[in-house]
Amino acid sequence: MTASPKTGDAGKRGVPGRLPVLGHTAALLRQRLAFTARLSEYGPVVRVYLGGLPLHVVTTAELADRVLVDEVFEKGIFVDKLRRAFGDGLVSTNGDFHRRQRRMIQPAFHRRFLVRYSETMTSLAGELANSWRDGLPVHVDRAMQDLAISVVGRTLFSTDFDARISAEVREHTPTLIRLGVVRALSPAVLERLPIRANRRFDEAVSHVHRVVDEVIGSSCGDRDDLLSVLLSARDGDTGEPMGAHQVRDHVVTLLTAGSETTGTALSWLFHELARHPEVAERLHAEVDRVLDGRPATIDDLRSLPYTRRVVDEVLRVYPLWLMLRRTAGAVRLGDVELPAGAEVGFSPHALHHDPRYHDRPGEFDPDRWLPERAATVPKGAYVPFAGGLHHCPGHAFAQMEIALVAATVAARWRLVPVPGKPVRPRVNGLLYPNRLPMTPRSRSRSRWR
Repeated sequence: MTASPKTGDAGKRGVPGRLPVLGHTAALLRQRLAFTARLSEYGPVVRVYLGGLPLHVVTTAELADRVLVDEVFEKGIFVDKLRRAFGDGLVSTNGDFHRRQRRMIQPAFHRRFLVRYSETMTSLAGELANSWRDGLPVHVDRAMQDLAISVVGRTLFSTDFDARISAEVREHTPTLIRLGVVRALSPAVLERLPIRANRRFDEAVSHVHRVVDEVIGSSCGDRDDLLSVLLSARDGDTGEPMGAHQVRDHVVTLLTAGSETTGTALSWLFHELARHPEVAERLHAEVDRVLDGRPATIDDLRSLPYTRRVVDEVLRVYPLWLMLRRTAGAVRLGDVELPAGAEVGFSPHALHHDPRYHDRPGEFDPDRWLPERAATVPKGAYVPFAGGLHHCPGHAFAQMEIALVAATVAARWRLVPVPGKPVRPRVNGLLYPNRLPMTPRSRSRSRWR
């Protein structure tokens, strides 16, 4: 991109660097974080092109909040391209149908169920901590994703995924997300071509669907688990239960979101603790004082405020790269008039790192989430779980899991980077570490049962 213009409305005239046929897709996919971070130089609403399709990107917290909260903005092209994967799950539906499905699934995340889920999280985190050996390196990114998959398995189905199922989920869900992002940002004609990326996307969808169908088919469905909640749910308007495909679509959504988001956040959390010894020292002191050598439980979370601030800061530093929406009717954003059907988006990553809203955003500073400081962050500047009608219903589940696992592992271990293995983010919608080998160093002689 060229230097920032002094005047003009980039929402109307677009961002420089548009190529024939491809539009800005090549720059978006090549530069990703850098591209979206620089868009604010061009104004509050700027226009980029996904092939020939214009995408209006908002670059202020105020407008991002409006895109999330105003019901004129529905799910956009990203979910269109992922509908084959997620069907009619919450991530890919709009309007009244979305509202009814959300009401049906929401009871699964009520406090009574969260208490039970937390017991599973505590148990599995303790098992993981007990499995490590002092001085023996582990692949923390793989360990955290496997742990997140196990949590989803037990809370969704009251069962443990075997090694084959866990391996398939770990292999294919990142591929589904990564290639889904490429599809969403590419000209529509490309997804119809018999190219390797399309074959890999179709294969990933087929594998995930087959795994979910297999596990649902083997579940008795009458336990106090999330799957049973879905199977027993009734539409408040019609009284009808969910159909089999609808249940499958919700399970695919929950499995993907539950394993990818929390597993990735936990990986980055231990990476940041290793990079910032002063943060690790404070967190370790807190968990030592509160836990006194035992795993963390849901009742401990109120007594672990610094640990929860570390979680909040990880979610700030490593959020989604892009969120995309579509206008259901004509709307004015800033001084740009958009018709119905216009594609709109914003970058949570760019907003989370914007110095207009976050003091020294390049620093890892958990204390920015102290109540008095957090109160100064405007709406739309911190959106790790989206917002409005499409706010992630499992946000409390995810935050609880990350905090419980972080505290439980930190009570036993200090994780040290392996020398000569640099870690950097791979941007595939989510930000994944390219690798994360670390060496556990014991902080306690005790083992948990």
